[in-house]
Amino acid sequence: MAHTPDLIVIGGGSAGMAMATRLAQGGKRVLLLEAGRSHRDIRSYVPALMAGMVHTPQFDWMYRAEPDPSVGGRGDVWPAGKRLGGGSAINGMMFIRGHAYDYDRWASLGAAGWDYASVLPFFRRLEDNERGSDEWRGSGGPIAVSEVRSTYGVTADWIAAVQQAGYPRSPDLNGQHNEGVDYIQLSQRGGLRSSTAAGYLKAKPLGLDILLETQVLKIRLEGGRATGVTIRRGGEVLDLAAREGVVLCAGALNSPRLLMLSGIGPAAHLREHGIAVAVDAPGVGQNLQEHPGVHLVNEVAAHTLNDDSRGLAGLKSLLAFLFTRRGALTTGIGHAQAFVRSRDGLPAPNIQLAFSAFAFDVTPTGNLALRENSSVSTFVALMRPEARGTVTLRSNDPAAAPVIRHHLLGVEEDAVQLVEGLQIARRIMGQDAIAPLVTGEVRPGADCSSADALRAYVGAATIPMYHPVGTVKMGAADDPMAPLTADCRVKGVAGLWVADASVMPTIPQGNTNATSIMIGERASALVLKALR
Repeated sequence: MAHTPDLIVIGGGSAGMAMATRLAQGGKRVLLLEAGRSHRDIRSYVPALMAGMVHTPQFDWMYRAEPDPSVGGRGDVWPAGKRLGGGSAINGMMFIRGHAYDYDRWASLGAAGWDYASVLPFFRRLEDNERGSDEWRGSGGPIAVSEVRSTYGVTADWIAAVQQAGYPRSPDLNGQHNEGVDYIQLSQRGGLRSSTAAGYLKAKPLGLDILLETQVLKIRLEGGRATGVTIRRGGEVLDLAAREGVVLCAGALNSPRLLMLSGIGPAAHLREHGIAVAVDAPGVGQNLQEHPGVHLVNEVAAHTLNDDSRGLAGLKSLLAFLFTRRGALTTGIGHAQAFVRSRDGLPAPNIQLAFSAFAFDVTPTGNLALRENSSVSTFVALMRPEARGTVTLRSNDPAAAPVIRHHLLGVEEDAVQLVEGLQIARRIMGQDAIAPLVTGEVRPGADCSSADALRAYVGAATIPMYHPVGTVKMGAADDPMAPLTADCRVKGVAGLWVADASVMPTIPQGNTNATSIMIGERASALVLKALR
């Protein structure tokens, strides 16, 4: 760059793209550093090709978690987007805001100003909702929010069955009513993925410069202030300065890693790796949270996406996509969903049921392949797990992946609630609206009927939903385990902010991408206010 930027933003993912763009629109000269490549790849645009990006090194950092004894010692691979747009460039595109309860809870835990009433304007600002705007929804924003364009009659049958099972029909799960059943909304525009890179860069501000394939090695601190970064780009190591500060948006797995490499973290852990302690921040890398979930898979006597993926039907799907931007190739990871309570006395729904008019099998090589028979799946996920994990350093080498330790079912109550969710999902499939179509249960299987058998299935089949959050949480000024103040500023360092999924005190209801974008939006306003 010819000029020193006002601000350096590290990470061009879901929150980082929002942050960098809004800062530049606010009059700042911004340099955005992204370790991955451009989002401009056909696989990132065509929704159904998402399965070819997750767990693929070109698109995904593929971090391996430590063995998890709560799921039989399995060490899961945790994705992180390796393209501009981050997770929004490779995810399942489910656009879910969470529940008002979640944000009010954040505020009660010390994140003042993050209650639902305060974050709602930023949710509205980021979206261009196909359903139009109202008191809760927005239009004209950079992220398109669209209806499912791959429609199957069995999805409507499932929605009817959920209502027969006693749960309400919500007119908009992202609007006034965050509980009940509705069709899924997707971050798509005209049948194509609407990532933050595609959305925010449609009108790129003049003050925004972007460097791709640029690895940040550490944040430079001088006199208690963030003054720039050290990067590796094209085999060359360089120091880059920023006049007013640095904003870290590298995600829940990488933001704590970069803070620790820069000397901000638990003092004993930093010294263990030979890193000079700039700020003893014991909460950095703690509080890792993730949604655990498990599949119910049924074969059905109905037309599903499995039928549209092969032979002549597959060709018709391709033509439908090319000429109308509709059909199987526009599918996201789900078609309808319900947020329900598995027991009385809960302040908000604890179970997400995501219904897909398709189902996968796991191949002998560990890959996913669409089942040959007509099938549907219900993904049962726990919304507010009690289990907590950590992200720590493997070494002081900036190229080393972080150490991820998280026991998905490390708290038995979490497993109990997943069993309750599975029982609800089964009860829905037994309702009159859909039961005549069900020809069999593939997973967990009809012989898995008792609570003990379901608990064993949960222990073997639970997987992470790829929603890691909370590892650099914001909180009250006197909370020693909150590395951030409520305005996303790193305690003990001037000119340094964090804004991504890592700042969430607790994990919200549903998929976390929309919330991450909102964090970038709202935190950008906080940074601009602080600099004014």
